[in-house]
Amino acid sequence: MTESRQMQALLAVDKTPQWISRAVPECGIDEVLIRVAYAGLNRADLMQIAGHYPPPVGASDILGLEVSGVVVACGEHVTQVSPGDTVCALLAAGGYADYVAVPAGQVARLPDGLSLAEGAGICEAYATAWWNLYVLAAVQSGERILIHAGASSVGNAAIQLAQAFDNPCFVTVGSDEKLAWCQQLGADAGWNRQRGSFVDAVKAWGGADIILDPVAGDYLAGDLEVIHADGRIIIIGLLAGRFAQVDIGRLLMKRVQLRGSTLRSQSVAVKSNIMAQLQQSVWPLFESKQLQPQLDTVIARTDLMAAFERMQNNDTQGKLVVTIHGD
Repeated sequence: MTESRQMQALLAVDKTPQWISRAVPECGIDEVLIRVAYAGLNRADLMQIAGHYPPPVGASDILGLEVSGVVVACGEHVTQVSPGDTVCALLAAGGYADYVAVPAGQVARLPDGLSLAEGAGICEAYATAWWNLYVLAAVQSGERILIHAGASSVGNAAIQLAQAFDNPCFVTVGSDEKLAWCQQLGADAGWNRQRGSFVDAVKAWGGADIILDPVAGDYLAGDLEVIHADGRIIIIGLLAGRFAQVDIGRLLMKRVQLRGSTLRSQSVAVKSNIMAQLQQSVWPLFESKQLQPQLDTVIARTDLMAAFERMQNNDTQGKLVVTIHGD
């Protein structure tokens, strides 16, 4: 099935990423075995390395939440892809390895026109943006979206989806350079957080119906100031910390829905449903060039630690992907 029964895989050992030798995973009856071409980097990797975000129960301890590659084997129940297909996949773990076995529903053929390097950077970001905005928050055409950390991979996916689905969006970012980049992607307006609170700027823009917030902490109080009545706030991260003071009176008077959301711990059934929705509603937008993958850098395995450091320092615009067996 493979040229070797051993592979290289990246694990966090005593809070230090290390490449070690592991057995190539077996392909279950409902799984697809992929020879990994590229793996996408995500902030969750940093959290797992630090010991704050363990993989879900039953998942591999190998780092990595998304890959692209070539199918080398399919379980007997799998019909949607075949050996030799170029695919991308959404994972619970296991992406930084030569091979990964993935539930078939979490695997999709690459959108036409995308390279394997580009494909490694779309699953996690677009699944997160799509699921939280257009499923959980049920964004309607014309509703206004505030996107924090707009220059992140999830942020730029959310910007492009907002533009495609007729939703004005405002971003907060960490520099004027990132703000200009987000506006080139389609953001209507934005704010450099180095200048202070975003509240007045968002109010001047007209406020928001939905807020996608990977920051939390003291941002939540500002979110409640700028959200419209019957608005929805989706918390997807903790960049500013896990504790916040909330004006419950404002929450009640505005009838705001406040929801926490994580993708990694969702069931195979939920992730498979998300991937099916992406293939139906989002992949055609890549193929028509309405959406464009935003790669910051394609890096070699030997440069992976430096790339993690860049991510830790928020020194990225778009997606970092690491070459495993590049095309």
